[in-house]
Amino acid sequence: MILKKFKNTARIYVVSQQEIVSLYQRFCQLDRNAKGFISADEFLSVPEFAMNPLSQRLLKMVDGLNFKDFVAFLSAFSAKASVQQKVKLIFKFYDSDGNGKVSFNDMLEVLRDLSGSFISNVQREQVLTQLLKEAGYSKDSYLTLDDFNKIFGISELKMEVEVPVD
Repeated sequence: MILKKFKNTARIYVVSQQEIVSLYQRFCQLDRNAKGFISADEFLSVPEFAMNPLSQRLLKMVDGLNFKDFVAFLSAFSAKASVQQKVKLIFKFYDSDGNGKVSFNDMLEVLRDLSGSFISNVQREQVLTQLLKEAGYSKDSYLTLDDFNKIFGISELKMEVEVPVD
């Protein structure tokens, strides 16, 4: 089950008790059936989520989250989260089958979801092949979490989501 992906999250960064209360209220709004977890259909009730071109991939990560896992997932988007925590989430996003490696096809799927029909499959493959080449990898490479840390760890990742506090 997907919950395993968040069980060992290193840290959960929450600014205040008020933010926890706001997150819990939002969790309860999404958990319409009051089962203690949020289903894929409940996540899709959020218009911004449903309209996201990556929503189907995201659903694989968030379907069935209980409150603790919901907070752990969102904590990667906190300004206080470490680069490693953010990179780990990005890696899990690309590693949709959970095998611990990201293939050329895994990356191509994400690029296809992002670009839609704006560029052809041939163009996507060319762009991705060139990007991998510039990073020192080939089309046949499988990237691991360590590779993602090397690639993304040198940057200032900005993945922040504001949690409204009433």
